[in-house]
Amino acid sequence: MALAPDRTVRGLLFDRDDTLVIDVPYNADPHRVVPVPGAHRAVERARAAGLLLGVVTNQSVIGKGMATREQVDATNARVDELVGPFDVWCVCPHDADDGCDCRKPRPGMVLEAAERLGLSPEELVVIGDIGTDVDAALAAGAQGVLVPTPRTRPEEVEAAPTVAGSLDEAVGLVLEHTAAVRS
Repeated sequence: MALAPDRTVRGLLFDRDDTLVIDVPYNADPHRVVPVPGAHRAVERARAAGLLLGVVTNQSVIGKGMATREQVDATNARVDELVGPFDVWCVCPHDADDGCDCRKPRPGMVLEAAERLGLSPEELVVIGDIGTDVDAALAAGAQGVLVPTPRTRPEEVEAAPTVAGSLDEAVGLVLEHTAAVRS
């Protein structure tokens, strides 16, 4: 599956857990951050291609009272150090039942990232490991690429407009699309 051929991509947003780093449930400890194999290289390739980069991540650990925003920010700083740097970080601190506009699958973080990057949502691609990542992208007007993991449900894979076998492959699809649009 491919990205929309008529859209220029200028920015790439990543989910954090199970996309950039190995998921540790409710992690707010920078010492427990371990990048997904190949994550640094994939992000580096996107940066070298001139794309603006960001992270959009649900962190209900804050809303549940299990960690502070400062602890999550320190964890994100460690991700930035090991995998980034990223131009923008957008964090939803709310729990699933809070009804906020930012928690994926809602588009709030994607729209915020677009604004902070100075791009329209249509110029963004969101890469994530579950359907809510892709749903947030589509709800904002961006494109989404799903990189399934063992916890990704089969119906999420079937529903995704674009699926890649790895983070590196997902970035490769975006870069191929970007090169094709430029030529």
